[in-house]
Amino acid sequence: MNMKKEEYKNYSEQLSRKSPLVKDCIKAFLIGGAICTVGQLILCSLKKTGMSAEIASALTSVSMIFLGALFTGLNLYDKLAKHAGAGTIVPITGFANSVVSPAIEGKTEGYVMGVGAKMFTIAGPVIVYGVISSVIAGLLIYMFKINVM
Repeated sequence: MNMKKEEYKNYSEQLSRKSPLVKDCIKAFLIGGAICTVGQLILCSLKKTGMSAEIASALTSVSMIFLGALFTGLNLYDKLAKHAGAGTIVPITGFANSVVSPAIEGKTEGYVMGVGAKMFTIAGPVIVYGVISSVIAGLLIYMFKINVM
């Protein structure tokens, strides 16, 4: 079957499914907002117990990471992502999902070469960049005696 570029373009446009862009954006906004609302509810609840803002923020981050990893492990995060699209890439839960998903897929290869190695395939570069950036920033602050407080 010989087709010219224009014929192939028309053919592929006929077969491709049209994406409801506005509907997808609204769903991403609502579900991403709902995830952030859960985080805010956790934070406000912890602050109401008399916890300091710093400790409450840290516990909220840990809770959201745990929930993202738990929902990924229960295969609920992927189902939610099918409807929410980019709305599930809220930084902290999306990052937890990006660490846990490859780890689950690598389970058949064993715990070290499968789970351990696959866990950092997506998140690894982010972790490495974060650690290196922190070290460089710390060294610069130390070397130039910059007062950050």
